[in-house]
Amino acid sequence: MKFLERFGFKKADIEAVKENSTSALIKEIEAHKKLVAKNLEYLSEMGVTNLIEIFTRYHDMFLMDNSNFIEIFNKYDQKDLVEKLAKNVQIMEYL
Repeated sequence: MKFLERFGFKKADIEAVKENSTSALIKEIEAHKKLVAKNLEYLSEMGVTNLIEIFTRYHDMFLMDNSNFIEIFNKYDQKDLVEKLAKNVQIMEYL
């Protein structure tokens, strides 16, 4: 999962993701790292500042097809959503 370092993840962050995941999910993330990276890039470009925290808690969501992933976030005002995510990442559960 070294590809996560491109998004500011430190080794400890990557280890936290691994500790909070099943080995099957980690294998899926590795197998689909281009898709995961594309979804991470989308949130980063949107201006999300707590990308590591969001990914650590909701990494399985990043395996969604990119168009479906984008569709979830496009339902909301981008600026407002970024601000709300910065205050409370648990909002991800309701998107």
